[in-house]
Amino acid sequence: MDTFNSLPRLVQIILLLIPGVNWVTELIVRWSAFGHKPGLIRLIIALVVTIGGFFIGWLDAIWCLVFHHMLFAS
Repeated sequence: MDTFNSLPRLVQIILLLIPGVNWVTELIVRWSAFGHKPGLIRLIIALVVTIGGFFIGWLDAIWCLVFHHMLFAS
């Protein structure tokens, strides 16, 4: 999670916009966030991303542009 947040914004957006890559990025970031700070919301988001990560990845790309971090992963 911290590694993703330390990447340049352009690299973050590119990783979240490419189908397939965004799902893998989401999986790594979400399960890492849950591992570092366990919580019910992070667990639910990690499970949802595991199943439907492509769409969540594009939502996170927009969220990352606006708020400079992924949804529920700050």
